[in-house]
Amino acid sequence: MCYERNCLATDAALLLARLGVGGMMLLHGIGKLTGGIVWLEQLLQLNGMPAFLAYGVYLGEIVAPLMLIVGFAVRPAAFILLVNMVFAVGLTHADDLWLLSPQGGWMLEVQGLYMLFAVMLMLSGGGRFSVPCPACRFFGKKTCKVEDAEEDD
Repeated sequence: MCYERNCLATDAALLLARLGVGGMMLLHGIGKLTGGIVWLEQLLQLNGMPAFLAYGVYLGEIVAPLMLIVGFAVRPAAFILLVNMVFAVGLTHADDLWLLSPQGGWMLEVQGLYMLFAVMLMLSGGGRFSVPCPACRFFGKKTCKVEDAEEDD
């Protein structure tokens, strides 16, 4: 096993997580592009929110997943994905929050996994196989690495 901070296996795992989560969420976004979001606009209005917020689904299900796949600004993209999932659960799955499926699993396990992976990518970043961090370039660093941070030990 590799316990180094700059481990190739960890970077490969982050790449797989980004590709998997980004690719699967992108399919949801493509569905919204082809099927429309009128239903979402109506749902938002029924919940007392402005209909224009429905267009945020394109940010959360197309732009952010593409950013994850490419590895560009992974932490902000993961945050956008997390916000998107919080809205999805709150608007369409709130009644299922404490329910189990007939097979015994949590009714929201897929949504929960999306949120868990989003938090994981927010904490970890994109890894070595991602586009270098624009903020770090601005501050004169080539990449944001764990080694650059001060250790508390």
